[in-house]
Amino acid sequence: MEQQAQILFVDDEQLLHGLFERLFSRHGMRVKSCSDAAQAMAELKRQPYDLVVTDFMMPDVDGLELLAHIRQEYPRTKVIMVTSHYNVQHAVRTMQNGAIDYIPKPFSTTELVERVQQSLAKVRVEEEDEDDVAPRSKKGAASRNKPRVVRYIGEHPTIRNLKKLMPRVSQNKAPVFIQGESGTGKEILAKLIHQMSDRANGPYVTLNCANLPRELVESHLFGHRKGAFTGAIDDMTGAFEVANGGTLLLDEITEIDLVVQAKLLRVLQENEFQKIGSSEVKKVDVRVIATSNRNLNEAIRVGIFREDLFHRLSVFPLTVPALRDRLSDVPLLTTFFIERYCQLYDLPEKTASDDLMAKLQAFPWPGNVRQLENFVQRGVILSAERTVVEVEDVYSDFFEDATPHEENVLAGPQGIPQTIEDMERIMIMKALADTNNNQQRAAEKLGISARTIRNKLRRYRESGFMS
Repeated sequence: MEQQAQILFVDDEQLLHGLFERLFSRHGMRVKSCSDAAQAMAELKRQPYDLVVTDFMMPDVDGLELLAHIRQEYPRTKVIMVTSHYNVQHAVRTMQNGAIDYIPKPFSTTELVERVQQSLAKVRVEEEDEDDVAPRSKKGAASRNKPRVVRYIGEHPTIRNLKKLMPRVSQNKAPVFIQGESGTGKEILAKLIHQMSDRANGPYVTLNCANLPRELVESHLFGHRKGAFTGAIDDMTGAFEVANGGTLLLDEITEIDLVVQAKLLRVLQENEFQKIGSSEVKKVDVRVIATSNRNLNEAIRVGIFREDLFHRLSVFPLTVPALRDRLSDVPLLTTFFIERYCQLYDLPEKTASDDLMAKLQAFPWPGNVRQLENFVQRGVILSAERTVVEVEDVYSDFFEDATPHEENVLAGPQGIPQTIEDMERIMIMKALADTNNNQQRAAEKLGISARTIRNKLRRYRESGFMS
């Protein structure tokens, strides 16, 4: 029996429940939806969940209270907070109280899926680290959490050259700048550099600069004092202080504002920093590894990234090639991922059929290694107890049909993905069209109240979506 990620969505907008469940089931996740915090607490008591995605504003018990309950009663369950009432105070309190991510509305379904996948990946890494001291059972959670040594898979000449550089790059404290498209494995390379260094026993701290609200990046880098700004209800320790004596990975560093970039440059030059709201200067010994999927020359040219910071960071500039540029590594990667997910789901050892391997090697992989991993994971799950993963396990008609349909629904002008709110509006308008504008029947069809339909329609008129 395959083990899927268990996700609990908590949102009082019942119209979103079916959408979330369909969306994430297509990505190999099992989803349960609740309308309020009380239902969520009861569901968490009934069975364990890997991740809770909860709205901030809810009746009776809000998202922060639910977060506190989860941290107290289910400390291994991670929480993503979603809100349409974004402000810095909410974001600070949410992250301080233990949320793994914070997503302001509106957001696209693509962004939501990616953020959930990233959060689940963090959960897996943490569990593997904790499992280093735990005995492995034959079945169940312990086998899913089997610790693995970080390796960079590949024998293409570009990957061989990277591997040859690793010992020399690792055995010093000079900054490293890793460039490459999303999904190429920049974070894996960074972790490998840390593990091969003399700092391997020190802390390894990661900060995804793209996932944080811009107003919070400085706090998460350097920390702040209580009362330094609205929402700073307690002292906060920043990433540099936590990573002292070890390595700090600044993922997608080009998303940091220019003002904060200037402060980051000072830390790299002087090895010291100040918390927001404090005059005390703290000395630190931190090796910084930065990553970006942007074209750095273009980012510098248009003025969103400081050239002096780039030169300070890129003592060792490394570029990770796209998977389409090293297709000869696809069989190695496929075999590696098959082994990983067979262990994760307690399935028998498997191999990929010749037809499947040929198809995988002919694919352009716009999502790079991450996309290949997702494809292989799907194939391992759908092949169940069989020992060979076939083409139809990965490229089944169900998924081929679902993808264009989803893109058609979500795509706006020029194919730009629309937000969840846009999808709500599309679903409501379609239900009204199907029921000849009968609001009661449309509400029944969508599983919501007629009052919700009326409120939504009024909002659409006020926003100019309807005349």
